[in-house]
Amino acid sequence: MSSFIQTLNDAWQRTNSLLCVGLDPEPSKFPGALAGRPDAIFEFCRTIVDATAPYASSFKPQIAYFAAHRAEDQLEQLIAHIHDQHPGLPVILDAKRGDIGSTAEQYAREAFERYRADAVTVNPYMGFDSIQPYLEHAGKGVIVLCRTSNPGGSDLQFLETGGRPLYQVVAQLAAEKWNASGELSLVVGATFPKEIEVVRGIVGDMPLLIPGIGAQGGDVQATVNAGRTANGTGMLINSSRAIIYAGKGDDFAAAAAQAALDTRERINAFR
Repeated sequence: MSSFIQTLNDAWQRTNSLLCVGLDPEPSKFPGALAGRPDAIFEFCRTIVDATAPYASSFKPQIAYFAAHRAEDQLEQLIAHIHDQHPGLPVILDAKRGDIGSTAEQYAREAFERYRADAVTVNPYMGFDSIQPYLEHAGKGVIVLCRTSNPGGSDLQFLETGGRPLYQVVAQLAAEKWNASGELSLVVGATFPKEIEVVRGIVGDMPLLIPGIGAQGGDVQATVNAGRTANGTGMLINSSRAIIYAGKGDDFAAAAAQAALDTRERINAFR
């Protein structure tokens, strides 16, 4: 069984893409042809996945968009579809879990056994014992929030501890103490390219999941310059809404494919 990190490295090379397509399905934004269908969330996401897969190296479904509509079964279907039809493209379950060890064990089973995700996002606020249960699933990726793209992230992540901001402490812990499985990655937002550069300096070639280049307005050139590794990879650059809602009519799949292609080419121009 390939590990998350190995699968990701292979996908970067094979697809010539650092693009991660985020799947945040909101039925009120779906085209009319899907209106009222009980499987609308699955069908919308499946169509987006099939259209954008040629230009992506990973997919990131956000669990809240499924759970809020009682569509967890459609999320299971979707991840199974990606594995079956687009093998080798890793799936990151964006859940941002963070709880005590015994609860984390259940969240890990949910992500890796029920949904069959290749990786899951976690919140490090409760420390290592809240992350450890995820590491016990061999070959699965654990992506730790470090410097998030939202404006309020600075409320805590910039607090000084030992003379440096907390997000840098998280980066160092992830790189040096927490990465027992060798499958850790970090979330660093594209809205903060200077911090991406700092984190890259702390963690070496550890992969970085970088949201924020689409609807949140992060600068692609600054992001790539700050975050790329020596071989021009090392990043899962995520775009969600700017791709999946690029078109509002029945041609939404073609519009998403074009947006994904354009985004991949913009990223590659600076690699």
